Amino acid sequence: MPRVTYLRRDRIIRRWSGQFLNILNIRVIIKGHAPDEQVRGTMFVANHISWIDIHALNSIHTVRFIAKSDIRSWPVFGWLMAQANTLFIERDKRQEANRMVSVATASLQAGDCLCYFPEGTTTDGNELRPFKGSLMQAAIDAGTDIRPFSIRYPNADGSANIAMAYHNDTTMWQSLRMILSQRHPVAELDFAMPIASSGHERRGLCLMARQSIAARLDLH
Repeated sequence: MPRVTYLRRDRIIRRWSGQFLNILNIRVIIKGHAPDEQVRGTMFVANHISWIDIHALNSIHTVRFIAKSDIRSWPVFGWLMAQANTLFIERDKRQEANRMVSVATASLQAGDCLCYFPEGTTTDGNELRPFKGSLMQAAIDAGTDIRPFSIRYPNADGSANIAMAYHNDTTMWQSLRMILSQRHPVAELDFAMPIASSGHERRGLCLMARQSIAARLDLH
């Protein structure tokens, strides 16, 4: 979509993501301080459960995701991630972190909204792992807010629907089959108030983001 305006591109991605979730019969519930399409140049951070997380957020507000480089090789979905302007990072290379902070800072300053998952991996939704805060530096350097939000896939009784989780040794196709086998899966996104990065160092900002998300998940 190189020739469309910023807003037009975002609306196309948002509509496509919503249609994709409809095909999978996934209903998205929005809670809290959800962003409107006028929000630009901010960094979203969240817990991470499934590859569905990405499409759920994009159906609400289009962002550029920061993802592990091996995702690019996923069949179909890796290609789609690349087309959605994802920033890929090679986590095993120490010097890559500094480069990605610079790239993310420039992207935020250009008005892009970014999203990354500070846990660095997925869970089944019953825990919240420690956050890695190196990319918080990009929000500080760009002088922008961070917007924490929680992701849940609840069962009807409120417990975690672990069949929606893409973790451990689950393959992409196993995950897709488990999702398609469910009758009425739900994704719940609960947005916290934005946190200004000014006056904070990245560890403190990371801690505040984690506390905000943990409170929404009732986890520690």
